[in-house]
Amino acid sequence: MYVIIVGGGNTGSHLAKILTADGKHIVKVIEERPGLLEKLRTELPADVIIEGDGSSPTILEKAGVNKALVLAAVTGSDETNLVITSLARFEFNVPRIIARVNNPKNAWLFTPDMGVDVALNQADILAHLVAEEMSLGDMMTLLKLKRGEYSLVEEKIFPTADVCGKQLKEINLPAECTIVAIIRNHQLLIPHGSTILEGSDEVLALVHGKRLSEFAAILSPPRPIQR
Repeated sequence: MYVIIVGGGNTGSHLAKILTADGKHIVKVIEERPGLLEKLRTELPADVIIEGDGSSPTILEKAGVNKALVLAAVTGSDETNLVITSLARFEFNVPRIIARVNNPKNAWLFTPDMGVDVALNQADILAHLVAEEMSLGDMMTLLKLKRGEYSLVEEKIFPTADVCGKQLKEINLPAECTIVAIIRNHQLLIPHGSTILEGSDEVLALVHGKRLSEFAAILSPPRPIQR
């Protein structure tokens, strides 16, 4: 896959290293700042790096934008990222465009009307992850899907949880939640309705973001009855 990354800072350079490492992608990184160019040349192959202003149609063409299937605008300027996404979509018809949102107040601008398919609001993502970790204890988020709407999570069943000893079909799971696998004694089990849950099972589940707390609760010890 042909990928163009505009912005060679920490985000852009790290993304480029990930994509070039597996050998499946042709990657070009556009950057104009001398200090970052010097750093990029020590981290990436020379043919990956394009020197110039990524908001310039000429530089985008030099990077091969007409061949690109994906463009990621990850500079430190929201205004620059929006210029790049608009050019990529409406001038060069790049099929998939991803943009970094630096200032959360500008998130409302990053829409399909500006050529953006996916807007990555780093501050918002980090804030939600921190809040999630504070509220869900030991639950581990393995993967985010549908722009964070759903999560693939891993959670260990507490030995005194109400679900222990019950068949999966007997358990009233929250809406928009499904258990996709169980790890027991280092073995992966594919669950069925008759599968009995045991204490210390590690459960892998696909859960809607609004249901994470409910799902965590059914695997935890029952709360004491308030008198």
